[in-house]
Amino acid sequence: MSRYRWTLGGASWFLFFAASHAQTSGPPDPLFQSEEILEVRIVAPFSTIFSNRDEEKDTDGSLLYTNEAGDVLELDVGVRARGLFRRKKEICSFPPLRLNFKGEQTKNTLFEKQNKVKLVTHCKDRSARYEQSLLSEYVAYRILNELTDVSFRVRLMRITYADTDKRGKERVTFGFIIEHKDRLAKRLGMSALKIEKTSVSSLQPNYLNLISMFHYLLGNTDFSPIAGAKESCCHNHVLFGKEGEPLFSVPYDFDQAGLINAPYGTTNPRFGLRSARQRLYRGRCANNQYLDETIALFQNRRNRIIERATTQEGVDERYGKVMKSFLDKFFAIIDSPKKVQKQIVKKCV
Repeated sequence: MSRYRWTLGGASWFLFFAASHAQTSGPPDPLFQSEEILEVRIVAPFSTIFSNRDEEKDTDGSLLYTNEAGDVLELDVGVRARGLFRRKKEICSFPPLRLNFKGEQTKNTLFEKQNKVKLVTHCKDRSARYEQSLLSEYVAYRILNELTDVSFRVRLMRITYADTDKRGKERVTFGFIIEHKDRLAKRLGMSALKIEKTSVSSLQPNYLNLISMFHYLLGNTDFSPIAGAKESCCHNHVLFGKEGEPLFSVPYDFDQAGLINAPYGTTNPRFGLRSARQRLYRGRCANNQYLDETIALFQNRRNRIIERATTQEGVDERYGKVMKSFLDKFFAIIDSPKKVQKQIVKKCV
């Protein structure tokens, strides 16, 4: 193996990788074109929503924000609880939400082309750690955006939740919206696929190797790029592709990763890990030929990755330092050929 440094060969590979998607990757929707924190107000009967946690039926609500002209716009939205793990009452008193916009109302607004979108919430009130975990997960999405455009865009918001069940009860906290899979498919010029499972040989190999290394950077083992757990393919991944071409398995939902270190985080007992902070590489041995180029890409993006963790607005300085320390340990591994052999090459599946 080479010294895993940013070489001319690594640079050439990166340019090839970027160029291979340039023809099909268009600009994101207006909502995801800025990293500025969006101030919004969501009005809905949240006490009822949180009590029922009905994932099949929307409850009427509204979302208000101020546009660039200074006008306050109000959009009707359907609101419902969503998810599997975080929707459980014993896990999150404030579950993740799905917002269902009315298409005709969003025209010529920041939310144009948005329909049913996932809103990641803070899980529990009155605990700074839960909000910091949410911001850490947002950082994880942004790190992946730094590595490849074949990734879900996110928009961070400072949200005022107004509960119509309890007049005058409001809470203000961070949350973020995730790009819908159909909008990502449109941007990539592909289709979002709904199938039971796929195979490693069907996936775009250098992209899969990049994603495997990204999960390792996060300290994440809660995923499968080829099969689902209780859902259709794939577990915390979505498949995209064109007929007759290799598929792209794009990851989402990183709250169980060591970088996020969520209070409710768990590890799969079959891996025998002490905690999510213990990394385990789950990349495919068949794709080890791409390791040199993948490592070179991460090394090239090192400063931008670290900056994501240490300069993100809202992240407490202490939490930023913890994330930086965790990321530094990843780079110490990929900078060492011996550690790459021991902790990556020999741990592939």
